[in-house]
Amino acid sequence: MPAYVESSADKVSATTPPNTDPPPARKPGMFVSLRYRNYRLFASGQIISLLGVWMSRIAQDWLVLDLSHGSPLALGIMITLQFAPTLLLSLWAGVLADRVDKRKLLVVLETAIGVVALLLGLLVVTGVAQLWQVYVISFVFGAFTAIEVPTRQAFITEMVGREQLSNAVALNSMIFNTARIVGPAIAGAVIAWVGTGPVFLINAATFIAVIAGLLLMDEAKLFREPPVAKKRGQLLEGLRYVAGRPDITLVMTTLFFVSTFALNFQQFLPVVAREVFKIGSTGYGVLASVFACGTLLGATLAARRSARGMPSTRLVMAAALVFSALTTLTGLVWDPWAFGVLLIPTGVAAMTFMTAANTTVQLNTDGAFRGRVMSLYFLVFIGGTPLGSPIMGWIAEHWGGQAPIWVGGLLSLLSVLASLLVRRLWKGNPKKVLASSSEVRLT
Repeated sequence: MPAYVESSADKVSATTPPNTDPPPARKPGMFVSLRYRNYRLFASGQIISLLGVWMSRIAQDWLVLDLSHGSPLALGIMITLQFAPTLLLSLWAGVLADRVDKRKLLVVLETAIGVVALLLGLLVVTGVAQLWQVYVISFVFGAFTAIEVPTRQAFITEMVGREQLSNAVALNSMIFNTARIVGPAIAGAVIAWVGTGPVFLINAATFIAVIAGLLLMDEAKLFREPPVAKKRGQLLEGLRYVAGRPDITLVMTTLFFVSTFALNFQQFLPVVAREVFKIGSTGYGVLASVFACGTLLGATLAARRSARGMPSTRLVMAAALVFSALTTLTGLVWDPWAFGVLLIPTGVAAMTFMTAANTTVQLNTDGAFRGRVMSLYFLVFIGGTPLGSPIMGWIAEHWGGQAPIWVGGLLSLLSVLASLLVRRLWKGNPKKVLASSSEVRLT
């Protein structure tokens, strides 16, 4: 669910206010960001909330398959509806995040998402849930998420400052993937025991933790950027800023193709578990947890690398190539044990790519544009899913449950190779590749 000039990981913005927390940069380590109280509150809430979110994702996929009698296409439609609002709202969310208090905005958004989770749980436990209702709730959830994710990503810098951003992003990934390991395993057992409804209710309750963490933060210790004054044309201003940064553009272009074709392959794990390997909801939970073990390992390695400095473009592109190749290979394996084993290195490569891409974009973005750039990043990361999911759902119904995995991996591999070729031509003779390159400083 991605460069390398003008900004540095160890360069603090001139607008950064003094902070009374101990200076962690003196002794960098894998958990250095946790020395900041505000980040500790944030991370604590995220651990609990993300556990519920991952339980809910497993339950939601299983619910759709139950209501649609095992249709992969129905699952693809649900995924499309959940991510479609990103195309409509994400860029405007970035403008909003640059203008307002991000912490207060997150409190409102997390509350709204929790209410949506509660509504879905009540529909299921009362026995009145229908497929169209799940579709509507997925769309509403996607609308709030389209605003929440870029706001949360931009808020990370305000908790730890630019010096520890790379480490904080990596720790976030560790938290995310720890929940991804534990959540599916718990969800699989709960679904088999009492059904999907209680899982959604548990998810709704976990949002209390993340909201409490945000409310308990000390605003005086935030590394705040000056708010951007409201004016016309700020959305286009942000797009022009990215267009004038070939380092950021390369990462985002690669991210778009990889996320469209390959990074959504785990969304078809329930189809593989149910229709191909015949291992049921418990087996699905195991496969999802195994993949999450790989992504957690990748996040851990990223946190260790953060002590040695920011990632490079070469790391981003290499990780994209390795992930695409492993995804293709995984999709061609028909033994469930071998399939599960391959999910581990595939998860490592996926998280290495995503963490490196996220960090390089944030560290190379001026603070005044961070909300807008991260909203575009989120749009690129998620925006291809509404395009890819129905296509992959159709492929699954006509070519088999594993086909979306190897087809998506192959398309991703070809797109990354094409991006590298264009970059090489661009650096060799930018005037032929990009007519307006005379206005862009290549590095």
